[in-house]
Parts: sequence; C-alpha cells; structure tokens
Amino acid sequence: MSHPAAAAAAAGPFGDYVAAYRRNGFALLRGLFAPDEIAAIAAAADQVRDEGRALGRSFRHGNLFYRVAAGAEADGGPAVQMVQWPSYHQPALNAVRLDRRFAAILAPLIGRDLKQIINQIHWKTPGAAGDFAWHQDARFRKPDHAYRNLGAAYVQTGLALDPHDPESGCLRFVPGSHLWGSLPLDVPDEVLGARMRDAVLDGVGLSAADAVDVVLEPGDVALWSPFLVHGSGTNWAPHRRRLYINGYVRAEDCDRGEWAFRDGRPVPFGPEPALVHYEALRERGEPHFV
Repeated sequence: MSHPAAAAAAAGPFGDYVAAYRRNGFALLRGLFAPDEIAAIAAAADQVRDEGRALGRSFRHGNLFYRVAAGAEADGGPAVQMVQWPSYHQPALNAVRLDRRFAAILAPLIGRDLKQIINQIHWKTPGAAGDFAWHQDARFRKPDHAYRNLGAAYVQTGLALDPHDPESGCLRFVPGSHLWGSLPLDVPDEVLGARMRDAVLDGVGLSAADAVDVVLEPGDVALWSPFLVHGSGTNWAPHRRRLYINGYVRAEDCDRGEWAFRDGRPVPFGPEPALVHYEALRERGEPHFV
C-alpha cells in the first residue's frame, strides 16, 4: 500500500498537483512523456554515457561535467554516475529541457519567465555505489545572494527513463519536510556516494518512518522543492536506473543560470555559457580532466 502523501501527490491524470506540491513538497505527474519519446531520450542519454566511459575519468568543459568512477562497472570499466549540462551538445536532451510541457506545469508554481540552473543525468549501475545521502537541494544553491526566495521560486524536476522502485534505488522523499526550511543535516559535503542514515533525520526531528518511496515508470516526472529532504539508495535491480533532472527558477529571483522560458516560450542557448555553479567558468572554461 502506498503512503497517503505519495498517493495524494499523484492523484488523477495530474490531479491537483499544485496543492499536493505545496502541501507535501513534491508532486508526481504520470506519463508526461510517451514511450516513443522516452526511447529517444534514453538513446541520447546512452550516447552521453558512452562519451563519459570513453573519457575514462571525470572531465569538465565549462559547465559540461562528466563524473566518472574508475572501475565501477560490472565489466571493470569506468562508471558514469552523473553528467551536468549535456544539453549544450546533445540536441535531443536540449529539446527536453525546453519542452513546453515543462513550461505549462511550472507556470502555476513559479511563473512563465524561467531560468535553468540544473541540467543533468544520473545513472545508477546495478550494484555500484550511487547512493545519495539525505539532503536538501537548497544547500547547493550558492552563493546565497544569487538565489532569492528560494523556497517559492525554484522547482526541481526529474524525468524517469527506467523503472524507479525500491529495488532500483528510487528517490525517497520526506513529505512536508520542505516546510521546515533549511535544516542542519549531518551529512558530508559530497552527498553522491554517501548512504542514507536514519540518524541524520533523527538529529533534526524528522523520521525515516515517514519517508516515501518515489515509484516511477518511464515517462513519469517528479517535481520537488529545494527544501524537501530526500535521498536514494543502491540499485540492486538488473538494469540501470536513469533519471534526467532539470531544475528551474523564477528568472527575477535568480542572478545565475541559462534562460529556459520567456513568457512560456523556449529560449535557446546564447553564444556563451552562463555562470551557473562552476565558479571558474571564465578563468578555466577549457576542456580538462578533474
């Protein structure tokens, strides 16, 4: 039986997802992308993964970043855990981040003029370390002065490219935790590769017993608040678990990021990449291993 908050957040075709989001800190939109669309998006993601494996180790070119773990795949080869901003050179992935369906579902939450500060794919290879410790995305929105009204101005979206369930290391959300604001969670600076520990939640007055599994089918989209406490475990399924994440922010409340939508209409990349999170973008934007 599903947790009541998870069921409410996914009621109907999209249900009252705006109310669910504001109440629980997340909402689930079923079947936003069709199977043939997901097949094409997944193929583009695989192309990006092959690029990372060919590089063999972590690599950066401006905002584009491949996080690669040496020897972590079952075949002994490198495992690509995450790629940030693949949309700069992958047209199919770029089309997804600018899809008008995102503009439509985000408009009631954060408006029609949106910048984007997250564009990344996460892979979980079966059995390999790919856990995410309990955390709030708000901790990564730095510097503070560049992100105003964060709780009301920013929404993270995750598009499932594979089945997401407890066996495959799906996301876990703590409903309502976004209402607690910024929490002093006792977790390492690098949450990727660190396991979820129940004591972390106990330490701030939350409980792992209240967490829900975010079960998704390919084509489903999860929306969540930057203050929602969440994490994910190891993939023990026989298949990869891929998630395409795009994070949007109300343009007037953010000094960083690439424009995504103006008045609900897609905005293509400009001639130069925008400053997002990579502070050395102007000083060391050339290709280099990390």
